[in-house]
Amino acid sequence: MSDISKPVKTLDCIGLYCPQPLLQTREQIDTIAVGDILEVLSDDPAAEEDLKRFAKRAGHQIIEFENKDGILRFLIKKEK
Repeated sequence: MSDISKPVKTLDCIGLYCPQPLLQTREQIDTIAVGDILEVLSDDPAAEEDLKRFAKRAGHQIIEFENKDGILRFLIKKEK
C-alpha cells in the first residue's frame, strides 16, 4: 500500500510567475486519478492564494502546504 501523502506527480513551477503556476496546476491535476496527490513547487508569492482558491473552487483538497525560504510546496489531493 502506498503512502497516502505521497505525490504521484511533481510540478516544478520555480521561476514561473502568475498565472503560470495556476494554469499548469489546473492542467496537471487533470492528468492524475481521483484520490492521487499532485505536488506543486513555486517561488511566486501569488501562488499561495491562487492555488488555495483554485483547490477550494475545484473541490480538491490541499493536504499540506509549507513555505520554506520562499519556496512554496503544496500537496493537492484530487477529489473529483
